[in-house]
Amino acid sequence: MQILRKASDVTPDDLAGLYAYPDGPDPWVRANMIASVDGAAGLEGRSGDLARDGDKQIFDTLRSLADVVVVGTHTALTEGYGQPDGPALALVSRSLAIPADYRPLGDAHTLVLTCSTAPTPARRSLADAGATLVDCGTDTVDPTAIVAECARRGWRRILLEGGPRLLGSFVAADALDELCLTTSPLLLGGTAARPVHLDVEAPRPMRCTQVLTDDDGYLYARWVRPARTGDGDQTAGPSSR
Repeated sequence: MQILRKASDVTPDDLAGLYAYPDGPDPWVRANMIASVDGAAGLEGRSGDLARDGDKQIFDTLRSLADVVVVGTHTALTEGYGQPDGPALALVSRSLAIPADYRPLGDAHTLVLTCSTAPTPARRSLADAGATLVDCGTDTVDPTAIVAECARRGWRRILLEGGPRLLGSFVAADALDELCLTTSPLLLGGTAARPVHLDVEAPRPMRCTQVLTDDDGYLYARWVRPARTGDGDQTAGPSSR
């Protein structure tokens, strides 16, 4: 495990190396989330309000390395996602409750990943607005179908940015390879959601391959499924040991 204790020790090139996706033809699903010390995933409902400069630098690095950003529509709307600038954008929505004038919809690099039972009127409205809709399941949006669709389009390096329910669905489907978790040095209390929401317990062992910190007291941990880091298996990049 690699530990760096000073933000000044890490250059942008260093970060790109530390967070490089593994080599190989198979898709790799990485999630990037933030939480307070006591596990709250957001401040007044927005995860971005927990972040500071160091987290923004990690965020930008992870995006620069990804082929596609996969995000729940509620998170995209709440956090103010704009049109794609770099990786493609895949919005996940079972209900298709997306404003037809949401600007990213008409971008050629944006997909809406939904299910075949999504409301027909909403489907027509979004299609008329220029959205590209892809069914990834029947009654729900299936994480394994999302990964398969991304791979079909040549998007092997997948970055999942939440929210907690979407991330929980990937965990439940055993479709998450890696979690990059920023810990904000705040104790929030209250009843805020956690970074991963599951209706039932579904323990998944993870291995910490890297921890960084900065002068603001944030921790940046990289957690990888053990099956992908063992001897002879695919590794989590040059920082794994």
